[in-house]
Amino acid sequence: MADSQTKAPTALSPEHQRLSEADQGQQPWRKWGPYLSERQWGTVREDDSPDGNAWESFSHDQARSRAYQWGEDGLAGISDDHQRLCFALALWNGKDPIIKERLFGLTNSEGNHGEDVKEYYYYLDSTPTHSYMRYLYKYPLNAYPYEDLVATNKARTRYDQEYELIDTGIFDNNEYCDVEVQYAKAGPEDLLIRITVHNRSAQTIKLAVLPTLWFRNTWADGSSPKPLISRRSSEADPAMLDAVHPELGMFTLTCHGADEIVFTDNETNTERLFQQPNQSPYTKCGINRYVVHGETAAVNPAEQGTKAAAIYNLAIGAHASSTIRLRLSPSVTETDTSDAAQGFDQILERRQKDCDAFYACVIPAGLSTEQQLVFRQAMAGMLWSKQFYNYDISPWLQQRGIDPLGDNNAQSFRNQQWHHMNNCDVISMPDKWEYPWYAAWDLAFHATTFVWLDPSFAKQQLSLMLSNHYLHPNGQIPAYEWNFGDVNPPVHAWATYSVYLADERLSGKGDYQWLKRSFHKLLINFTWWLNRKDVNGNNVFQGGFLGLDNIGLFDRTESPEMGGNLEQADGTAWMAFYAQTMGQIAVELAQQDDTYRDYPAKFMRHFLAIAYAMTNRNASASMWDEEDGFFYDVLRKSDGSSTRLKVRTMVGLIPLCAVQVFEKDAKEQYDLWGIARQFQAKYPDHRGSFHDVRLEGHANRYMMSALNENNLRRVLKIMLDPDEFLSEYGIRSISKRHESEPYRFVHNWQEYVVKYLPAESDSGLFGGNSNWRGPIWMPVNALIIRSLVVYFTYYGKDFKVEFPTGSGQMANLYEIAENLVHRLVSIFTRNEAGLRPVFGSQQTFQSDPHWQDHLLFYEYFHGDNGAGIGASHQTGWSGTVANLIILTSLFSQDEVLAMGQGCLRVNSGADFGQVPISAT
Repeated sequence: MADSQTKAPTALSPEHQRLSEADQGQQPWRKWGPYLSERQWGTVREDDSPDGNAWESFSHDQARSRAYQWGEDGLAGISDDHQRLCFALALWNGKDPIIKERLFGLTNSEGNHGEDVKEYYYYLDSTPTHSYMRYLYKYPLNAYPYEDLVATNKARTRYDQEYELIDTGIFDNNEYCDVEVQYAKAGPEDLLIRITVHNRSAQTIKLAVLPTLWFRNTWADGSSPKPLISRRSSEADPAMLDAVHPELGMFTLTCHGADEIVFTDNETNTERLFQQPNQSPYTKCGINRYVVHGETAAVNPAEQGTKAAAIYNLAIGAHASSTIRLRLSPSVTETDTSDAAQGFDQILERRQKDCDAFYACVIPAGLSTEQQLVFRQAMAGMLWSKQFYNYDISPWLQQRGIDPLGDNNAQSFRNQQWHHMNNCDVISMPDKWEYPWYAAWDLAFHATTFVWLDPSFAKQQLSLMLSNHYLHPNGQIPAYEWNFGDVNPPVHAWATYSVYLADERLSGKGDYQWLKRSFHKLLINFTWWLNRKDVNGNNVFQGGFLGLDNIGLFDRTESPEMGGNLEQADGTAWMAFYAQTMGQIAVELAQQDDTYRDYPAKFMRHFLAIAYAMTNRNASASMWDEEDGFFYDVLRKSDGSSTRLKVRTMVGLIPLCAVQVFEKDAKEQYDLWGIARQFQAKYPDHRGSFHDVRLEGHANRYMMSALNENNLRRVLKIMLDPDEFLSEYGIRSISKRHESEPYRFVHNWQEYVVKYLPAESDSGLFGGNSNWRGPIWMPVNALIIRSLVVYFTYYGKDFKVEFPTGSGQMANLYEIAENLVHRLVSIFTRNEAGLRPVFGSQQTFQSDPHWQDHLLFYEYFHGDNGAGIGASHQTGWSGTVANLIILTSLFSQDEVLAMGQGCLRVNSGADFGQVPISAT
């Protein structure tokens, strides 16, 4: 993967200095950022329907006229970290029926594969403090085809492809504008904004650009005073808007060269939506009505309100561009008005160079230009996907007539049992349109990537999920907005330990106190899993959803309807992994505090019991199938009978990920060998099923694994078979063998079928907007790669398997891990034909110079050709590719073997900005 190199230490980049100042509380560099969602409508928070149909309760059509309660949305938007004051872009081409204030997409019922954004926008750059950010939006010059997109997609079936915006022909003949938005901070709260509109067409165009400033409506319930935006002077240029907020203070938006300034209020147009008289003539949609329909009475002639826009009426020649400059800063005096433009471009360019300098320290040296592009845009997408999330469930329930402390039963109102939750934080989200809410296991993966940019933010994000305002008093970590009581895979401990080790490597000192606090909360969560998800106390787990959506025959949360319990191979393996990782953390803590001395033994016992249950329990129907050499879910019926559901899916590969290696001194200090010996004495038949933890491996290491050597080889043979899981672009979520051999299961005369589907799913489970039935998912691939490296540190170079299966070629596990990284990265990089697999057959994306280098990080990828599928901006998932690039660039094969799982904590001279990744 890499040969470590040494070089003299260099000074911190300016961005690293800003991070340090923010961490120490010296300057609030993180206070302002891209914390505005791109879709607040259709979210659970804004849903006031009796049936919980959030998509229909608050539609895109209502959004321009209806004030939100819990958040805001906008194009390329920013806000403060409590989203009191917001800024975003609006556009009008003179032909659209509405101004473009927010992204448009299909709801769950409208899309033939569920909800889907129908716009083209790109996160091109950002620093961790958002001292520099760059965003690109492609705006058609002809009327946006709202009705065509809805009608055509609604007419298609789950067996058809989605009808995308580019398929409508609206970008033909380059009849669009590239709208580039750049932000640069002159100070922690002093933001320079440069908007550049590039006319890509061959004719002169007219376009209205409307930079918009507004306050989130926090005054409607009477709990806080109403803020105000007003114009300082109607004659002056630049025009200056003063925004006064009782908590935030006064900010000024300086608008150079604006043609007009208009004002309204961020209030609901009850007359339009509900046929009730408006309390004020000036409503949220007032600016839209003024610009599109010429309704002069819709904006306030007194030039004040809680929402305002500067209007720039641009005429741009063919293939030319036009630039707008604005500045949002703490309020300046009358004598300071000329200073707002002073050094504007120089400051912005300096911040852009700061951004380059920061990534020069972060990106491993030796990457190709293509790999650097992937890394930087992946990180930009993750940074842009931070969002302010506001959801206080107790008053939310009360507003809907629900007693938060009332009876809780199977029919209880959504999230009623989570009345303790009060979320009001900036949180890393999967993306800002399709998933503008946090999901616990998504966030764990985000943190393991964020740590390389901003360790403090990564730790803070993991701590949020364990804080009193999030973690349920019973110990459950909230899953996701639609159902906090659902169950995500318990990867929080792994993420915590990974972030701890990476932070130690970056800073030279591990955050012991943070790890200790996290351990205690994780201990509560671990106990919740034991008490709530092991129905019969047999160390087999029935997690239900577990994040894998429609991977199975039926909704695994509802498996009791099948007449029993579903014992899940992945759920049980996740718990084995959880126990292993808690044991590792306990060993770390016990090095400095003898209080934790007994915990490694506790978690060793948990692991042994779970591993035994996975492989030996009632061997006629255990999860391990000796004939196939693979793990399967088991449906254990109420009459005592059981059935293996023998569909080869990622569920059977998760047990591969349940592996940890520990050094000899840990075994001796905490008597782990003695515990294993006692277990062997009680259960002498376990040796032939899972790995005997007493066996010594490379460098006197010991290993906890649900797979012994023989079974590991058998699972790898299946996983690395191109006719099963191995794709040119990673590991598929379901074996390709099910393409010609679908798995069928009959229950009560109803047949359930799972077939390999490399692209979109034909299943309606979870609304049809996810597919684990064939595509490649980046996070679970990352966990598989991690496990291969861990196995390598135990077995060493001489342990080899055929790779790919059937090729006759042999490789060790490290070489296989490296190759898998290369396959995943190659999804985004140009191949020998100059094409990026992620773009599939879309030629505009592949070859047009204004499109081809702007990457989209999809939710998942076609199992056979690598094309992007599903949500198109889910960098929270697929940004993990940046983490893979880093982790496979730090050390050479020999160094990893020498250092074992401690490789991230040993400073061998390999450092960021200097260690190349091989092309494999």
